[in-house]
Amino acid sequence: MKKIAKRTFDILVSLVSLIILSPVFAVIALIIKIGDKGPVLFKHERAGQNAAPFVFYKFRTMKANVDPYDQSPSSGDDPRLIKCGKFLREFSLDELPQLFNVLKGDMSIVGPRPLYMSQIQEFNEYHKKRFLLKPGITGFSQIYLRSELTSLQSLDLEVKYVEKQSFWLDMKIIFLTIGVVFGKKGVYQKAGGTRNLRRP
Repeated sequence: MKKIAKRTFDILVSLVSLIILSPVFAVIALIIKIGDKGPVLFKHERAGQNAAPFVFYKFRTMKANVDPYDQSPSSGDDPRLIKCGKFLREFSLDELPQLFNVLKGDMSIVGPRPLYMSQIQEFNEYHKKRFLLKPGITGFSQIYLRSELTSLQSLDLEVKYVEKQSFWLDMKIIFLTIGVVFGKKGVYQKAGGTRNLRRP
């Protein structure tokens, strides 16, 4: 029953969001196309539920000739970024095409991060629990210190989410994600840093 409710919620939210945000999609696509040669979307293979591969979508923020397996930019001044890349990443607008992944059933609105297939080999049996659920557009890793988490902290939080997942927890994460996007830092970073990582 919980799975059916979560899937129903994902379909409704992704479908309504895609309809409402369609003008935003069109403007972003036009800006990317005008400012840089290459595709509008960045497509990459990621690990989904049960570690099954799926094609992951984002708006392209880096130049077309950049190796997709290169380290992600840590600064808005990275020369690999296209002109609008910094802005798109700063406000997480590059993540919007993942709504198509949610509608298709590859992802969920809330869940563990969609990781590279190559990273699966690094996980122990405990951390593989993260694959019991579909990856999400947002989740614990996005609201707790965001990109400043270590890999181990991030994995621990994602397993914790899988163990505690509920409708109300998803609502809380979605609400806090809004603050993260506009505050540009993890909501718990301002409240005292890593000492809050284990807070439910």
